[in-house]
Amino acid sequence: MRQTSAGIDNIPSAATIDGMNHLKSIRERLGITQQAMADGIGCTQGNVGHYERGQTLPPAMARKLIDFCASRGLAITFDHVYGGAPLAENLTAAAGEVSHG
Repeated sequence: MRQTSAGIDNIPSAATIDGMNHLKSIRERLGITQQAMADGIGCTQGNVGHYERGQTLPPAMARKLIDFCASRGLAITFDHVYGGAPLAENLTAAAGEVSHG
């Protein structure tokens, strides 16, 4: 774990990041283009394309992705980015929360 000004984050170690990420499915779930994703996380559209094709998504960029998704109503964690955690069915459902409605 790493201490940050916002608290302790469960940032995965380099050993757990093998180039596999779920950026494309997250982007598609948000219904946005690679360029919109790039603008939201502070990189180029080309970077997003590389990440979607398997280039390792650095933990700092994953953190930006998590924050960007939260601002768009999709609560995700590092497990959603690097692991197999399923995405919420609707954009307002937070990770691990039950939707009442």
